[in-house]
Amino acid sequence: MPAKKTKKKVSAKKLAYRLPEVTEANLNPAQRALLDSLRASPRGKGVSLGGPFGVYMHAPEVGEVAQQLAAFCRYKTRLPKRLSEFAILMVGRIWKSQYEFYVHSGDGERAGIKPEVVRDLKAGRSPKKAAKDERAIYDFLSELYKKTRVSDRNYKRVQELLGDGGVVELLAIVGSYSTTSMILNTFRVPLPEGVVAPFTEPKV
Repeated sequence: MPAKKTKKKVSAKKLAYRLPEVTEANLNPAQRALLDSLRASPRGKGVSLGGPFGVYMHAPEVGEVAQQLAAFCRYKTRLPKRLSEFAILMVGRIWKSQYEFYVHSGDGERAGIKPEVVRDLKAGRSPKKAAKDERAIYDFLSELYKKTRVSDRNYKRVQELLGDGGVVELLAIVGSYSTTSMILNTFRVPLPEGVVAPFTEPKV
C-alpha cells in the first residue's frame, strides 16, 4: 500500500513579493507626501514602508484615501478598542491574511481579548470563551460573510450593542480591513523577519 502523502505547509515568508521595493531614499513627491501623511496620523512617526504602506506607494493617491479610512477605523470609531480589534481579527482570519492577523493578534490581546479567543479565531473555531459582545459580533460577521446578508436576530444583537452609527462603523472597519487583506495577500507582502506565518498558505 503506498504511503499517504502529507500536505506540505507553504510559508508566507517564502513567497516572493510581487512589487518593486520602495525605499525612503527613492520616493517621488507624491509618495513622500503619502509617507508624511501616514506619519502625521495616529500611527505616529515610526511608520515604515512595511505592510500595506509599501504597496500604497505604487498608487499614492489611492493610498492616501485608503490610509485615512483605515486610520479612522483603527483609532477613532465609537467601538471599544477590544471590539474593533476583534472584528479586524475576524477579517484577518476569513482572508487568511498573514500580516494582518499577526499584527492584530497582539493588538487584540493588549486591548483585552482573551488569548484563547485569539487562538480559536486563528484555528477557525467558534470562540466559546469570547465575551458576550464579542460573540454577537462573531455571529453577525460570520453570517454576513457566509450568506451576504444578516438576520434580524443577529442585526438586533449588534445594533443594541453599538447603536445605529456603531453598526455603520463596524461595517466600515470590515470593509477597510478586507481591502487591506486583499492587498496584503495579492502582493504577497512579507511578514517581518523571524515571524512564523499564522496560517498555512493556501495553494493557488
